[in-house]
Amino acid sequence: MTHIAGLTELLATLNAGEVIPGGSAHHEAMHATSQEALRITAQLNGSYQSPEQVRALLSELTGTKVPDSMQLFPPFSADFGKNISFGPEVFINSGCRFQDQGGISIGAGSLIGHNAVITTLNHDMVPSRRADMHPANVVIGKGVWFGANVTVLPGISIGDGAVVGAGAVVTKDVAPNTVVVGVPAKQVATVPLD
Repeated sequence: MTHIAGLTELLATLNAGEVIPGGSAHHEAMHATSQEALRITAQLNGSYQSPEQVRALLSELTGTKVPDSMQLFPPFSADFGKNISFGPEVFINSGCRFQDQGGISIGAGSLIGHNAVITTLNHDMVPSRRADMHPANVVIGKGVWFGANVTVLPGISIGDGAVVGAGAVVTKDVAPNTVVVGVPAKQVATVPLD
């Protein structure tokens, strides 16, 4: 893993939800880290990689060893890479895009469908400060299932056992063991329990 100046301090700032001003040292460190993520994901997506090679590249991308039971089908992209955590038995299907600067945590046994987009940053609403970034983490519980083409906005928590239907745009927290669908996602059912 390439050493990026200020990465530890940047991660602390991002995880605290503090604003990253455009042009600041943190902003520069974020872009440097993104370049490393682009390099690693280009290798991941550029040719066939065995499941073991995929996990090794994901470990390099995240800066921490991913569980041996974790699976990902490329292509996959991450804007930052260093603020993602995967639980055991997680499966990520092809075409997913993670904007992880604000932090993405995926709980054990969760299944993330094709082309999911998980976002953790908003730009400032004031035009003169539009380059400023506002991080907010996304927490996905255990045993969650995303259908294809789900989009999750910054700051969302999705409870254990929840199901997010294909094409949903998640703009509010999702309660455990519920089924949400639509744009914006709304609860339509509960998950049957054993």
